[in-house]
Amino acid sequence: MGGPLLEFETEMFLALFGCDGLLVAAEGMGIDRILLQFMRVYSEQDSLVLLLNTSPPEQEYFTEQLRVEGVTHLPRTVTSDVPSTERYNVYTEGGVLFVTSRILVVDFLTDRIPAHLISGILVYRAHKIIESCQEAFILRLFRQKNKTGFIKAFTDKATAFSSGFCQVERVMRNLFVKKLYLWPRFQVSVNTALDRHKPEVVELHVSLTPAMRAIQSSILDIMSACLKELKRYNPTLEAEDLSLENTLGNAFEKTIRHYLDPLWHQLGAKTKALVQDLKVLRVLLLYLTQYDCVTFLNLLESLRSSQKIFGSNSGWLFLDSSTSMFVNARSRVYRIPESKKKLKVGQSVCVCFSEVKRELVLEKSPKWEALTEVLQEIEKENKSSQYEPGRVLICASDDRTCAQLQQYIRHGSDWLLNRLYSRTIGKRDSAAAAAVELDSHKKGKGWHKKGAKGKEPAQKKSKKSKSRPSLTLTQMVGMEETDGAARMGSSGDEDKLMEEDEDEEEQLKLDLSSDAYYGIVKEPLTVIHPLKGCTDPHSLTRVLHEVEPGFVVLYDAEVSFVRQLEIYKACRPGKPLRVYFLIYGGSTEEQKYLTALSKEKKAFEHLIREKATMVIPEEREGREDTNLDLARNLEPANSTTNTRKAGGQEQPKEPSRVIVDMREFRSELPSLLHRRGLDIEPVTLEVGDYILTADTCVERKSVSDLIGSLQSGRLYTQCLSMTRYYRKPVLLIEFDPAKPFSLVARSDFRHEISSNDISSKLTLLTLHFPRLRILWCPSPHATAELFFELKQGRPEPNAAAAQAVTAESDIVAESAELYNPGPYDFLLKMPGVNIKNYRTLIKNADSLADLAKLSQDRLAEILGNANNAKLLFEFLCGKF
Repeated sequence: MGGPLLEFETEMFLALFGCDGLLVAAEGMGIDRILLQFMRVYSEQDSLVLLLNTSPPEQEYFTEQLRVEGVTHLPRTVTSDVPSTERYNVYTEGGVLFVTSRILVVDFLTDRIPAHLISGILVYRAHKIIESCQEAFILRLFRQKNKTGFIKAFTDKATAFSSGFCQVERVMRNLFVKKLYLWPRFQVSVNTALDRHKPEVVELHVSLTPAMRAIQSSILDIMSACLKELKRYNPTLEAEDLSLENTLGNAFEKTIRHYLDPLWHQLGAKTKALVQDLKVLRVLLLYLTQYDCVTFLNLLESLRSSQKIFGSNSGWLFLDSSTSMFVNARSRVYRIPESKKKLKVGQSVCVCFSEVKRELVLEKSPKWEALTEVLQEIEKENKSSQYEPGRVLICASDDRTCAQLQQYIRHGSDWLLNRLYSRTIGKRDSAAAAAVELDSHKKGKGWHKKGAKGKEPAQKKSKKSKSRPSLTLTQMVGMEETDGAARMGSSGDEDKLMEEDEDEEEQLKLDLSSDAYYGIVKEPLTVIHPLKGCTDPHSLTRVLHEVEPGFVVLYDAEVSFVRQLEIYKACRPGKPLRVYFLIYGGSTEEQKYLTALSKEKKAFEHLIREKATMVIPEEREGREDTNLDLARNLEPANSTTNTRKAGGQEQPKEPSRVIVDMREFRSELPSLLHRRGLDIEPVTLEVGDYILTADTCVERKSVSDLIGSLQSGRLYTQCLSMTRYYRKPVLLIEFDPAKPFSLVARSDFRHEISSNDISSKLTLLTLHFPRLRILWCPSPHATAELFFELKQGRPEPNAAAAQAVTAESDIVAESAELYNPGPYDFLLKMPGVNIKNYRTLIKNADSLADLAKLSQDRLAEILGNANNAKLLFEFLCGKF
């Protein structure tokens, strides 16, 4: 991965190797390289090291890197494909193991993993460790069973610790580590090492066109107005976090959700509309600098038409700034001559004609021209150089930008913008579209079509989905790079050119293993790659080390990749690297980049201050039993109020037990139950999620699950099975107290039961299953406490019996062990029959046929209620 470790990286490695801790490095500073070094050290049979929190593409990348470096005992992955009987053998073979969290939890609980043999655990993305998630549960189980193994954690998201109370301290507590290692970019040894081998940087501050500047100004004015309105309607909101500068950052939506989610149900329609408007305006700002003039106008026009179609009312569309924005956006694409405008007055026939005669302006993106100049400069440089021509890597933000750049470099801006126009705005008027189509064919231009082979035109080599800002907006925009191209026709010349492009791509494919790139030319090799949205997070790193470019063009700036380039250059001190940095001067794009840098710097300063004042108990690492975080409840689950000792000794009792379905280990509840002192027995259950006692079965649902299950009818089947096989069926509904919800909007309340209504369906469910108990719990913590109380003084469940219960099982609790379930269920639905009197009916009638022969007086005698007897008799003797 780019050679040996640098001086400061060696320092990072040795510090963490010597003492367990949490390593927080600046984004892009290569914690992957440090993690790989640890993996190298522990990739041997004598040690068993678990690596948590990695995705399959990352696992593949790390394994590949170690294979290249000649490591023989390569890491292995333990997933559900490895049978439980074989897992013990895999663990005992040693080395580094990638294990899915759910399997690891189950194996720790069932002692299928030799905990005493584990050398230690490496935790990737440590900022994601929260109190009751699976990884925190694994670390607690590990530390309970193994007091000597190490725990080393890595993260490069310092900003994740800047919100919340004592966030870094909470994470360290969950990791059972005492040391915090901070490595910001401004650290002295980092600065010294990277400044010694700086890449040559050429900053190009591209100017926005007057129309773009006017549009940007309009959008910012509208956003400012929306923020003012939002604060007016909600005066309690933090003014500092809701500044115009912060709305540009990626974290803005998370910030606003943090403030508004707890009171979302109390907010008026106006506030909710303003939040939605801010989202839309942020997307508009992104489109303005990221894409071409046609794509931007198409989005704007789509927004306006969607307002008319759906009848929604965004106030900002009626502001003066909005009018100015639409005028400027149209002026970038086309203009209508003055003579034609006059014909519109009073003559509807001429409107269409004037639309046809639009004069296309199709303003080029200033960055495109800057990119052309850069590529020409690189070409001259390569020709005049006595060395081998330097390869070129162009990095843009996302797939869509990369696809457009590829087409622009190959075919020019006129070709690209004409085709985009003809497929979007021009298409809205058939005559205009036809005129543009004719014009483009006369010039011998056309969009390459790949529809015949069923592939996408611009992204035939990319396997991942597009990174779009928003699904609804994407639908409005019309998916320019995909289905739009497939709908267009192509001439024989186009097909020929397309085939040439394909051959060129195939040749380039031989040079690169990554599939997330867009090739341009073979000599010198020029590659375009997206910075975000790749399914493989190391795709860009792979391309960087495979292409080994002499020139890198940052069409879009991203902090982490800029730092990655610095380390790449420092690892190859003798080889030249020139970086061209394209950015719109004085734009929101520049502001966004500077804000990201500033936020990370502030986050590190906050962490440095917190580290200086942090109080860490001596027993934090849990190597002694004095750490209370390892205690499984101070009062054992099976204890009674009488805590006196008999004969000076406590009476030993078997721990209380809960049987849990394997699929439930995705949730936090099993971890909390274990923390409260309940033993967890993981098995695969067909009926229920948790078996608390021999006759208590619980089906757990979140609010969204509840609504989905009620709509699909699945919940009815689940309740039927639980009621049939257990005496005490329970439906547990968990909701988040910080996010209030309503099953039915207040305006939709009805006096009568409706089959389409969620609350009505829930009512019908309780009427249908009188023995079903519904528990509403505000959090998993409350659920764990409730389960603990429900188990007090009751017999323990049997795992074998619970596992044997299936939907078609003959093992039943009360009803079907004595009676045939079909007629039994039917009897309970009859008028006049209820849970109190059905037993006497069964004793006096062997079948439904016998029941039908009984007289009304005899039924009254059996039921002890004349009214119920009359209802039942009339039902049985009723005519069709």
